Amino acid sequence: MPAPLHPSSFTLPRRQFLATAGALLLGAGLGIHPTPAAAFDPERLRQSMQQAYGQAGLAVLEEWFALLERLRGQDVQMQLREVNDFFNRRIRWVDDIVVWGEKDYWATPLEAMGNGRGDCEDYSIAKYITLKQLGVPGERLRMIYVRARIGRSQITQAHMVLGYYSTPNAEPLVLDNIAPSITPASQRTDLDPLFSFNSEGLWAGGSSESRADPLARLSRWRSVLERMQSQGFI
Repeated sequence: MPAPLHPSSFTLPRRQFLATAGALLLGAGLGIHPTPAAAFDPERLRQSMQQAYGQAGLAVLEEWFALLERLRGQDVQMQLREVNDFFNRRIRWVDDIVVWGEKDYWATPLEAMGNGRGDCEDYSIAKYITLKQLGVPGERLRMIYVRARIGRSQITQAHMVLGYYSTPNAEPLVLDNIAPSITPASQRTDLDPLFSFNSEGLWAGGSSESRADPLARLSRWRSVLERMQSQGFI
């Protein structure tokens, strides 16, 4: 999303969709697998980053390791705030076709940090993986596909944000690359949720006019997981 949006509030039905919709499809059927912190391999990550992006990429990766060390065991609100700020500052929004030569490429956190450029999916994935590595339970995090309205116009664009749920029925907090502050979903009427997902499953809304096919999107998620495994994240 290249342009800033103007936040206001979710209606109650949208909030209920994001908070309480049941899992439509589970990980086994989609090829979505959990990302346990035990499989995390810092040395392999260093080797992967050095090989792909050289010393400049390695320097950003070391900053990320320092962030993990500093935030481990801290209050979750601080973790959310610092992780959101880290990636919003270090990744510059650039369209996939410019960065990767593809219309819709989902980058791993290593690719996003090494390149220093990415789009909304890349920010959301990087924040999701980082918070899981800090010990935030995966069931409290969902990547949320939305239709975002631009300013006061009726123009909309597909967009992705990360949602944090303090409890299964809670209104999520929204971590967004185009807004510096983390806000409750009730303050984001510019975002119409289409579906959300994490490593455990997919939650779909009732819209029949979704511009983002969940199964097509999740094939990209499977690809990201495979690349993260080869790089040393999982």
